Amino acid sequence: MMKKIIFASLMALGASAAVLPLAQAQVSVNINIGAPPPPRAEPLPPPRHGYVWAPGFWDWDGHRHIWREGHWVRERPGYVYAAPVWRQGPRGWELDRGGWRGGPPPGHGPRHHRDDDDHRGPGRGHDCPPGHERKGEC
Repeated sequence: MMKKIIFASLMALGASAAVLPLAQAQVSVNINIGAPPPPRAEPLPPPRHGYVWAPGFWDWDGHRHIWREGHWVRERPGYVYAAPVWRQGPRGWELDRGGWRGGPPPGHGPRHHRDDDDHRGPGRGHDCPPGHERKGEC
């Protein structure tokens, strides 16, 4: 009887040792985004007091590049607008979405209000990524 228990224990130990390397296997998926198409030529509209022109750019929707048209954004005193730009890095092509850079320290300076975006017209969304407006980043 004892031989059967020892034999069964050894078989169970051997079976689990064969399965362990499979359980520790890792899966890695890399998605390389190809180079974006060349920027489209957009006519630069005449200056508009209190606004900055945000030029169009090629965006990535998860499957392909799509063109996002340029539009006006309300000027933010103390900030500088950086246009989106594609850069080729060690992991392939990466999009720096740009946006407002610099500005007063948190808790100082004017706040950005949603009604400031009425100039965009129908179909235009906010330039601020979700959650960033509450942090005072937009």
